[in-house]
Amino acid sequence: MEDIEDVLGPAGFSGGGAPPGLRLPLSTVAVKPKRRSSKLLQTQAQPDARIPGTQTIYVKTFGCSHNQSDSEYMSGQLSAFGYAITEEPEGADLWLINTCTVKNPSQSAMSTLISKCKTANKPLVVAGCVPQGSRDLKELEGISIIGVQQIDRVVEVVEETLKGHEVRLLSRKTLPSLDLPKVRKNKFIEILPINVGCLGACTYCKTKHARGHLGSYSIDSLVDRVKIVVSEGVREIWLSSEDTGAYGNFSVQIVIDLRSVTYHILSFYFASLILYFLGRDIGTNLPNLLNAIVAELPADRSTMLRIGMTNPPFILEHLNEIASVLRHPCVYTFLHVPVQSGSDAVLKAMNREYTVSEFRMVVGTLCELVQGMQIATDIICGFPGETDEDFVETVNLIKEYQLPQVHISQFYPRPGTPAARMKKVPSIEVKKRSRELTSVFEAFSPYEGLKGKVERIWITEIATDGVHLVGHTKGYIQVLVIAPDSMLGTSADAKITSVGRWSVFGEVIEGTVAIKEAALEQNSAEVQVKNSPNRVEEAACSTNTCDSCACSGAESAAQQCTPQQCEGPSDAPTNCGDATRQETPQSTLVRRNVEGAGKTSESDTEKSRGDDQQVNVITRGALNIDRILWGGLAVSFATTLAILVLLTCKIFYTSS
Repeated sequence: MEDIEDVLGPAGFSGGGAPPGLRLPLSTVAVKPKRRSSKLLQTQAQPDARIPGTQTIYVKTFGCSHNQSDSEYMSGQLSAFGYAITEEPEGADLWLINTCTVKNPSQSAMSTLISKCKTANKPLVVAGCVPQGSRDLKELEGISIIGVQQIDRVVEVVEETLKGHEVRLLSRKTLPSLDLPKVRKNKFIEILPINVGCLGACTYCKTKHARGHLGSYSIDSLVDRVKIVVSEGVREIWLSSEDTGAYGNFSVQIVIDLRSVTYHILSFYFASLILYFLGRDIGTNLPNLLNAIVAELPADRSTMLRIGMTNPPFILEHLNEIASVLRHPCVYTFLHVPVQSGSDAVLKAMNREYTVSEFRMVVGTLCELVQGMQIATDIICGFPGETDEDFVETVNLIKEYQLPQVHISQFYPRPGTPAARMKKVPSIEVKKRSRELTSVFEAFSPYEGLKGKVERIWITEIATDGVHLVGHTKGYIQVLVIAPDSMLGTSADAKITSVGRWSVFGEVIEGTVAIKEAALEQNSAEVQVKNSPNRVEEAACSTNTCDSCACSGAESAAQQCTPQQCEGPSDAPTNCGDATRQETPQSTLVRRNVEGAGKTSESDTEKSRGDDQQVNVITRGALNIDRILWGGLAVSFATTLAILVLLTCKIFYTSS
């Protein structure tokens, strides 16, 4: 009990005596002997409902994949202590709700569920971003809550809540261990958080209030976790966080912090301290992590890696390295890059720290360097101050790129955020813009080019209709197939039979991929990446035999193909805009390689010099920024010290 924070009894402790369920030392007393009673024996035979580890827990999760991972960790710990996890709320002894604070609808759904729980008279624990970011909500009164960095103590909270106590654990501490017990919702999918919190301060978002400043897991701990889950039979690894691109890159946060030069000098001082001691403190970056993880993935492509959402500013300096990772046979060529608006004025009001042109650079570069690249994005309609001209720019951006996935949402003012105090766009206009943009998006046919093609898919789950299995292509396009459940956790070739706006259907024509073929394809891809000056994985066949060819993009790397197919370009839909859809035929690349064989050494030398110069420029820039930062720290510290001295003198003279 001494390590439980803020334990409250149902009526407090003021009335004397111990709260229900609290064990106290018993003094020695004389007991009168009694006759045996059959009724007493029957009562003793019944299990005590307060015995820990004998109850059933209903776990409900709202929000992102990071929240889902937290729920799986909490379920794993509860299961390890004997609790049964159920998806049926009616028969559960306690409800555990993991909440999301990004949008109003998610929080409204949480409030509805809390009301149902109270009506059913069930003990309740609320976890996640809502209690962490809004601990004083009226809906949370009298309810046990657990913060996002306290999930490793969920067993304590549940036990005390079942005893009738209210427990609140909201303090921040070190990141929860990745080695905690875990019960996956899908046994073939591991959601792996690589960092917690973010570096941004978007004016509309409460995630920063809940998750806090960026804190990254070490590469060694993440790689160790990957080794474990691969040995457990996981087929997909999702790298998740509030912003995967922000992982460990030290220089970017310095640049962002230096943009806020108009802040008070003391604010800069404390922000600098946060930068060094609470922010990106592990001195690495996302490409280093990705390369370390990819090196541990099986050569037979039985386990695939999916990179999570990243904001544009944090990957701009690493586009070539990330493109190289995305071309790897064991990595899905898919990335979620939210733009939120096509207007620079709106992005500035959102404090998004990038421009539309920088978003274009990210999308254009990845689609140019990665064949079959699929990009998803987010749009907020009706942000405060958004004019008709701003909205037209957003519509034009979506029309230009025709991305296969666009998550469109209306602006919801979140309490406590700067955007909630801004002048709002009329709700009627917000809804109108949302409907208009949705109509534009739904008119696209991003998967039309897949019909009749053969794609390698990785099958991981059963569709909601209970009939189809769900697989994903290398570009993470969802394909529904009819196949036995025994194919779950395997990969197969499937012929695309029909496509719709939201669904792609196929027929399985082959079993799981052979290890030998996949290993050959991976080795071939590595050689291509190493020898290609422009880092584009469109290298051609060096011989006329298909065994020496690694088909890239949407074409399966393991399927048999003819030399003509290897020489021709892939027709897989890229969905990255007309400006980036033109691809160089591989036969042309072959001729260029043959004709330019004598120039390879010279071009490599020039490229090496260019890379060295670029590295030197980046290094010098980082050192200059470092000097500026330390100078700012020194000046800020001196100013703070001077203020303290002045205050002390003023107090002294006033008292005298």
